[in-house]
Order: sequence, then structure tokens, then C-alpha cells
Amino acid sequence: MMGAAPAAAQLATPIIADGTILDVSAEGRTTRIPDIATIRAGVVTQGPDAAAALADNARRMTAMLDALKRAGVEPRDIRTANVGLSPQYRYADNQPPAITGYQATNNVSIRFRDVGKAGAILDALVKQGANQIDGPSLSIDQPDAALDEARADAVKRARARAELYARAAGMTVSRIVSISENGQNDGSMPQPIMFARSMKAEASTPIAAGETDVSVTLSVRFLLK
Repeated sequence: MMGAAPAAAQLATPIIADGTILDVSAEGRTTRIPDIATIRAGVVTQGPDAAAALADNARRMTAMLDALKRAGVEPRDIRTANVGLSPQYRYADNQPPAITGYQATNNVSIRFRDVGKAGAILDALVKQGANQIDGPSLSIDQPDAALDEARADAVKRARARAELYARAAGMTVSRIVSISENGQNDGSMPQPIMFARSMKAEASTPIAAGETDVSVTLSVRFLLK
């Protein structure tokens, strides 16, 4: 059984011959304040042998996960991203590499539904042994309404452009023949983020959400008469 084809926005009607076809591409935009922050945090440890490196890593990671639980982060918002163990080598001229120890890594992806608390939680993680942090990436939890606003804006812009071309050509816009969606940004594209460790121990790491763009690009075909 063949799987269902992915849904695609498209509106089309038969092309009428007694007119001129005009194709317009337009991008519609709106903005939202991100309400989800995703940060990757973890522990990198070293030991004289694999067992020691893993044991130390497990101890610190357990403390880190406990700190997240105490901070109110839900289990569904914590996901293991990577676990690794690799030997560390010493290199010398004219000698084979010698293993000097092992490095263990464990990283989790953490989703914060209250962006304002992310900085304070990061500081708590560092106190519990986290020594590797990447992010945050900010996104919108439910972008559908924002995407619909961007679609409506794109149609409005395409119509205005079509009317401009029609006037310049001494014609008028009769109707829209078809609409197809070429791409969208639901607000999860990388944005410049304020993420800096405070120099004062009593101050938490600041994270500023700012605004993110939500956009949709449409191709609209008009019939001019």
C-alpha cells in the first residue's frame, strides 16, 4: 500500500485563454516572541581507564539530572543526545601512539518552556558538574496561527504587486488562477541570541528571547484583462 502524499497548499482553477497570465512570487511575514528554548548540556570527564571515566561521568550526570528535576523541568523535555567514550593518546616521534586515559561524554537536550528561567537553570547545572553547554536555540511552540498570518500577508503582497504590474500595462487583475506554497520558516531558524556567562557569581546567565520572524513564500498566478 502506497503511503499518503504529504499535504501541500495549492489552489488552482482552469486557465482562461482570453487574458494574460502573470506569475508573482511574494513572501509574507509576521513576528512572534519565542516561547521555547532548547539547550544541549552535558558532562565531559577523564579517567585513567574506561571504567573510571564512565563512573565519574555517571555521577556528575545524575547530579545534573536531579538538578533539572528540582528546577521543575519535565521528563518529557529532557532527551539524551549523545553518549561517548574514547581513548586519549600521547604522540611521540618514531613511536606508536600510547593510550594515556579515557574521555567519557554524556549530553542531553533540554527544552525550556519558560525561557526566562533558562539562564538560572544553566547556572545550577554548571554547579552540579556540567562543563559542556551549547545553545540556546529559540522556537515557537505552536506556530500554526503565525504561519497563517504570514500566508495572508503573502497573498496581500502578491495581489498588490500584480495590481501594480496590471496598471503599468494598462490592464486590470481579473482573478487569482492558482496559489502554491514554496517554503516556510516557522520561527525555528537560528537567530542571534544573547547568551553570556555573568562574571558575578550571584548573577544568573542572561538569555534574551527577542522576536523571531515567521515567514511563508507563495507563488501566485493571476489572470489579467
